[in-house]
Amino acid sequence: MEMLRRNKIPIEGANAVVLGRSDIVGKPMALLLLHANATVTIGHSKTRDLPEVIRRADILVAAIGRAGYVQPDWIKPGAAVIDVGTKQSDRWHRSCPAPPQFPRAPAKNSAQGHVLVGDVHPDAISGRWPRCRPSPAVLAP
Repeated sequence: MEMLRRNKIPIEGANAVVLGRSDIVGKPMALLLLHANATVTIGHSKTRDLPEVIRRADILVAAIGRAGYVQPDWIKPGAAVIDVGTKQSDRWHRSCPAPPQFPRAPAKNSAQGHVLVGDVHPDAISGRWPRCRPSPAVLAP
């Protein structure tokens, strides 16, 4: 919430989607947004037509726990995106070199090709938001 406020993102009346329903991030974030008068939808892995739900979001909080899950075409231009996900992955290493937006994992894991990634695919943020920093630098518990 503080990140949204400091960046002057209008919350009241905004259509907010919280992707993930955990007791640690998803549900509390949904309640905080609701108390700030946002219209809140909680999406999860079983939500029907999840990409369409995400496309309507003015504010997206991605906390589903799946590396690179949110695709670039799912995000409405101008939407505020908070990627809470933090996952160690070698998926990017096998398919292509790690995107420059993702910081490398600690040295002991680098030899194995692991990188730290968030729930939002790197192409979804690359070049679209000048103040964006990749997860896990965006938000940490």
